[in-house]
Amino acid sequence: MHKISSNTSAPYGTPPSMRSVESLLSSGVVIINKQSGPSSHQVAAWLRDSLELEATGHGGTLDPNVTGVLPVSLGRASKVIKVLQESSKEYICHLKLGKDPGRKKLDEVFSKFIGPIYQIPPFQAAVKRELRIRRIYSLEILEHNSKSVLFRVECEGGTYIRNLCDDVASIIGTKGVMEQLIRTKSGPFNLEDSFSLIEAHDIFQSWKASSDEERIRKLLRPLEDMLVDLPKIEVKDSAVDAICHGADLAIPGISAVSKKLKRGQLVSLVSGQGESIALGRATVDGKEIIDKKNEKGKAVKLERVIMERGTYPREWKSK
Repeated sequence: MHKISSNTSAPYGTPPSMRSVESLLSSGVVIINKQSGPSSHQVAAWLRDSLELEATGHGGTLDPNVTGVLPVSLGRASKVIKVLQESSKEYICHLKLGKDPGRKKLDEVFSKFIGPIYQIPPFQAAVKRELRIRRIYSLEILEHNSKSVLFRVECEGGTYIRNLCDDVASIIGTKGVMEQLIRTKSGPFNLEDSFSLIEAHDIFQSWKASSDEERIRKLLRPLEDMLVDLPKIEVKDSAVDAICHGADLAIPGISAVSKKLKRGQLVSLVSGQGESIALGRATVDGKEIIDKKNEKGKAVKLERVIMERGTYPREWKSK
């Protein structure tokens, strides 16, 4: 980020990496390796009960028979879980076709689906069934054996892979069945980051019995980890509490900003300690903020407050 103003050096806040386990349990995220069978809602509920919490959420629904990466938000971290729901996803899929099209034809058909595609959500989806555009970033055939195709797809959040399989089969001129689907990545999280529900339960119980934090700190991640892909603006300590009370961010309250920030982008507002304060929509470009660093004017329209009021001292006057 480009520094445009010095921040205060007062000892306020706590870097996310230094939060207590109790704090992470109330506002963190656990990456679960979902197994086939339960719904995503059931997985989140089971983790809630295992960790003895009041509330959990999940970042992107997986059908009961689909396995893989399911980020589960804990407590207040559910305020930002929508960012993960809308983030890019990666899957490995086993598609069984009604006939073998040959590798050349298969490559030709798959290449047609890279870029924007049209989809209508299936009947069982919990969203309105209307035509929408989703983007396929990459589509790679890993194995092809007669009628069986194993492929990896990286796509925009909200893409229905079963629909993609049907469309691929249709262009080939046959029927297709999605035999197996594994989500290998959700936003910044991948399969190597994940834990089974049993592992999560055992780690939590071990921590309760011994207070040894080594394993549970690998399980519990700060909510900021969900926002690493968003552009950031560092906020002066003196402006933090005003934002926590719902105020939009003005240029004089900024200490650093990404030069690449564009007007209209969702942006993460962070403290000098790296703590998430809020999410908002940039009303000016990053370069414009840098050029106008000595001027007044709004830089970010607030959308979601994350930090609790009173974390930083109140240094503003109410009207």
